[in-house]
Amino acid sequence: MSEMMQAAVITGPGEAAVQLVPRPEPGAGEVLVALEGCGVCASNLPLWQGRTWFSYPALPGAPGHEGWGRVQALGEGVQGVKVGDRVTFLSYNAYAQYDRVRADALVKIPASLDGQPFPGEPVGCAMNVFRRSVIEPGQTVALIGAGFLGAIFTALATARGARVIAISRRPFALDLARRCGAEETVLLDDHQRVMDRVRELAGERGCDRVVEATGHQWPLDLAGELVREGGKIVIAGYHQDGLRQVNLQLWNWKGIDVINAHEREARVYLEGMRAGIAAVESRMFLLKELITHTFALDQLGHAYLALEHRPDGFLKGMIRIEQ
Repeated sequence: MSEMMQAAVITGPGEAAVQLVPRPEPGAGEVLVALEGCGVCASNLPLWQGRTWFSYPALPGAPGHEGWGRVQALGEGVQGVKVGDRVTFLSYNAYAQYDRVRADALVKIPASLDGQPFPGEPVGCAMNVFRRSVIEPGQTVALIGAGFLGAIFTALATARGARVIAISRRPFALDLARRCGAEETVLLDDHQRVMDRVRELAGERGCDRVVEATGHQWPLDLAGELVREGGKIVIAGYHQDGLRQVNLQLWNWKGIDVINAHEREARVYLEGMRAGIAAVESRMFLLKELITHTFALDQLGHAYLALEHRPDGFLKGMIRIEQ
């Protein structure tokens, strides 16, 4: 095994290159993973686009955090995993041929899923959003933003016996939501029209749950209008481009619960990843159909441009990594 590896490096705002860098060595309690692939996440667009607080070049492989592959070597004291095991994991440098991962930050992928891409981190995120939403049979759930996370959420909520109304600005995403089990779909094009249509579907009382999965201000405003008194707004979108304002008078008057569904505890993330593996094994959703675009390691810039512009048919992109 060579002491060097290829890694994508963001060299400046809107610029990336593949560089030859030293391959990491696993220390005590760590494993070396030979990457098969890594998902591309919109939460990392600020690093790609550039902000005053970032310094460049970024670390080799950063900010790839949706990786999977096979264990190549074990560090001292590692138990419960062996060389050759296929794993998905939590790390931040997975846009590379190899990544060093803590042995307690990975989940083994069963042989039944061999050959299938498995970006465990975003799958685990979707599973944890669903868990935090406390979906019950018979509820009416409005989902604003029917992307990768929204598609998984729709499938899970429908299987639980809830009625899902999917709302998105993209007809492609609405078609996918229907295939995942959404009972109704609404085009996100006009504030009043969306409110009127959802009230026709859910009744004047409103929706038991509203899941905001876009990370933008307008859908957050809409969520407060659509939720019923005593219901829950679940913030699953990643709000990273500035401050937000909410109609606290309305939220307060309705007596709603507001849940920030992002997890930061590694243990909880790993539990979500395990639940995601079980859900894919039982075919609650078809993960491979949700990954719509594949890029080579030297096409990281193209992947981020796709995230920015969301061409028709784009849902989730991944970087394919060759050894």
